[in-house]
Amino acid sequence: MNMKTYNHPYHMVTLSPWPIMLSFNLMNMLMSVVIYMYLNIYTLLLMNFLIMILSMFQWWRDIIRESTFQGFHTLTVTKFLKFSMILFIISELFFFISFFWTFFHSSISPTIEIGLTWPPMMINSFNPYDIPLLNSVILVSSGFTITWSHHSLLNKNYMNFNKSLTYTLMLGVYFITLQYMEYYESQFCMNDSIFGSVFFMMTGFHGLHVIIGILMISTMFLRFKMNHFSNIHHFHFEASLWYWHFVDVVWLFLYLFVYWWMW
Repeated sequence: MNMKTYNHPYHMVTLSPWPIMLSFNLMNMLMSVVIYMYLNIYTLLLMNFLIMILSMFQWWRDIIRESTFQGFHTLTVTKFLKFSMILFIISELFFFISFFWTFFHSSISPTIEIGLTWPPMMINSFNPYDIPLLNSVILVSSGFTITWSHHSLLNKNYMNFNKSLTYTLMLGVYFITLQYMEYYESQFCMNDSIFGSVFFMMTGFHGLHVIIGILMISTMFLRFKMNHFSNIHHFHFEASLWYWHFVDVVWLFLYLFVYWWMW
């Protein structure tokens, strides 16, 4: 649709097959997961996963085309996109609040089944001044580097943008590597009482969010290499930046209460 055919700043989205395809695909994914769990047949799961990736890729391709080349993402549309990203981060925040609620409920009033102590008996928690502290420094440093890259983009300093964003990706991968090493050396597992379950759920989901943030920044970096961004039009970068800072803040609370307070 040509922007000159209407006189309002909103984007009237054209017909697209991807929403309905992804809806059916997610339903089929659920069914294929159940089939895999009960019948140990993973063919349907792999096929539905492949269809989901292809549908998402083509949907995002259409959005990039609409925003970058067709000019449909006006200032008003971008404002609402930012608002939707804020709502998404708030929903993620309450997702982690539910885990913190479980953690505090179990730690402040431990039951007799776990020995009336927290951490429970026979649980050797991690030294907060070892890998967890190093991971904290790494993730906070990545927050500085991605903010540096944002200011570089605003000032059209593309050399510093490349450099600082590369540092951010390296620090994110380093964080995930250290967390894998921490899990590998752990003396307790997810089956070890409520402490093990909550610990691995909280830190594991945070690690998953870090991986998602790395993927967001990586795709944004590729788009930058293809000249999709300018100093005034780069919502993809701002969304990735906000998400990465959210991951940083959640980790600080995880380190403070799950590692340091429990040691």
